[in-house]
Amino acid sequence: MANIVITGANRGIGLELAKIYKERGDTVIAAVRKSSDALDALEVDVHSDVDVTDGDKVLKFKRDLGDITVDTLINNSGILTSEDMLDMDYDRMRRQFEVNTLGPLRVTHLLSQLMARGSKVGIISSRVGSMTDNGGGGNYGYRISKAAVNMAGKNLSIDLEPRGIALFLLHPGYVATEMVNFAGPTPPEVSAKGLIERMDTLTIEQTGSFWHAEGYELPW
Repeated sequence: MANIVITGANRGIGLELAKIYKERGDTVIAAVRKSSDALDALEVDVHSDVDVTDGDKVLKFKRDLGDITVDTLINNSGILTSEDMLDMDYDRMRRQFEVNTLGPLRVTHLLSQLMARGSKVGIISSRVGSMTDNGGGGNYGYRISKAAVNMAGKNLSIDLEPRGIALFLLHPGYVATEMVNFAGPTPPEVSAKGLIERMDTLTIEQTGSFWHAEGYELPW
């Protein structure tokens, strides 16, 4: 049985991750700004008012965890707004950077103090942050924030590797969640299952790499 911390676990992919980990017997710790009926029904350890953009709140969360060992951390919190050449809203873009990039960096930096050799970190990124894979343009804030979190994750992987802590950037697929108005073809439970398989099977020798939930490595 492992201690699993998941941010943004009140709905969508995060909720499905919590369900699967709970069903297999792990101890799930859900860090959310606000819980949901679905999350409460899982009867996992829910910590509300955890805003990944607020350093004081993340620090309080870390202290509330006490002296447990965090075996797996999944940085799942994220937001999406769409900017293009006709609507270049820099405030929205800045907010995405705070949540999607600095949020996982902040949470990982603090919670790494509770990790031990063999612990793992997953950052839910997106292939839209890939330079090589970008053939469509648009979505400026989301693309930029995900490209930036890929670099943050790569940096963290290098700094955490000497402690035996592995970190992976993970693309969940185009998933039918509220974030995309349920337009994605992949059910959240299918994506969550694939993400957990990646976290289970990837090793310290592969730390700092970028993977699709379906099991193949993605280009930067």
